[in-house]
Amino acid sequence: MTLPVISHTTDPFPGSAADAAVLVIPDPDTSPDALSEYEGLADALSAVGYKGTASAYTRVHLPAVTALPLAVVSAGKSPDASSVRDAAATAARSLTGFARVSIGFAPGLERFADAAAEGALLGGYRFDDYRSEKKPARAESLVLHAAGLGDDALEHARAIADAVALVKDLVNTPAEWQSPAQLADSAAEAVAALPVEVQILDEQQLEEQGYGGILGVARGSDRPARLVRLDYAPAGATRHIALVGKGITFDTGGLSLKPAASMVGMKFDMAGAATILAATRAIAALQLPVRVTAWMCITDNMPSGRATRPGDVLRMLDGQTVEVLNTDAEGRLVLADGLVAASRENPDVIIDVATLTGAIIVGLGMRHTGVMGNDDAVAEYLAAADAVGELAWRLPLPEYMEESLESQIADMVNANMGDRSGGSLFAGLFLQRFVGRTGDADDAPRIPWVHLDIAGSAEHKGSAYGFTEKGPTGATVRSLVAFARASAGQEA
Repeated sequence: MTLPVISHTTDPFPGSAADAAVLVIPDPDTSPDALSEYEGLADALSAVGYKGTASAYTRVHLPAVTALPLAVVSAGKSPDASSVRDAAATAARSLTGFARVSIGFAPGLERFADAAAEGALLGGYRFDDYRSEKKPARAESLVLHAAGLGDDALEHARAIADAVALVKDLVNTPAEWQSPAQLADSAAEAVAALPVEVQILDEQQLEEQGYGGILGVARGSDRPARLVRLDYAPAGATRHIALVGKGITFDTGGLSLKPAASMVGMKFDMAGAATILAATRAIAALQLPVRVTAWMCITDNMPSGRATRPGDVLRMLDGQTVEVLNTDAEGRLVLADGLVAASRENPDVIIDVATLTGAIIVGLGMRHTGVMGNDDAVAEYLAAADAVGELAWRLPLPEYMEESLESQIADMVNANMGDRSGGSLFAGLFLQRFVGRTGDADDAPRIPWVHLDIAGSAEHKGSAYGFTEKGPTGATVRSLVAFARASAGQEA
């Protein structure tokens, strides 16, 4: 993990201790007075044809203001926390070759300095562990010139950036060096310094306890499955949130083998497990008064003579049986066991996170997370996502599709073979059947539940924007932490 160190100062911008400086401004066309404090800036920007759209970045020579190399980045026509976060991230990502960078704000934008701190840290991340030649270095340290920025805001920014960086580090790691056992060990190491209890179930314990979904997917691999349970239980916790994450360390599709092109990047299929690990670590690091239990369901999905075959029936942790029609619909099988395990502890809400369906990409593209589940819990999650500027969209769980889950020989099937319509909704309906109830009666309401399909939002394949560049994104980590903060009665 490579993240810059961040600090703040009340000294006038840009100071003299930095190697370079960044000034965050609004769109000059709509806020011309905002540049009046910086002699010659408006003319310099006009001379290069600068357009002050959100995150527009350029270098300028401004000797009347500073002898330092100076970059300018725009927060757009209507600056808010999200646009300032993205602007600072763009600058930290783009301004390379300087070890120490100072960041200042045009009048009126300092009130968003906490968002800028988070964005600058996120934008300063780099993963180049396997490069023989390193790319030009991003800043090693960042100094924000913001009188109103406190230590608590910096602590929050560091916790969030560390969490997102942890997801990116784990997802970037080749499957060759990340077996289920290695990912489980990484999880334990990630929270070792925090008040988080760790329990790791190996393949024998999974067999003894009846985790048929996880073990059914794991059959084809030489690398045994693991289930990691994390428990952050602070005194006085006001709510219990359970997180369940899909952790397929490599997904070939099993015997329902993926085409070669579709198999590229399948080391990403453990992003859900990495996400709930990172969110739990951030929540614990911030000492939020909310209990969090996280269930990382980890295995490979490989073809071999031992692998689960299409038509085989698996008995899940709660005793329900599943006819496996498509071994490449494996994520829902491991999540089903995780949902049952999480439900047994009667949490106030369960949230599962998974790179689950290609259908979500067809429906929502590569930036929105698909959200399904209980009305109130979904609304609460969407509010948290909106508060931190993460894109999410609710999808239905239509009752009329329930009949498509029916099996002739088992309680249900895991895939609607021959029908490509509503694939994400089918998966959500499947998972819903494994969410426990709030009481012993069969008709008791299910535990409030949210399903997050991050198959699109967890990976970015296009040009960089804000703090997001090509590769893993860490999507939903910030929203989950905001969800926990809201549960504790704190603002995101």
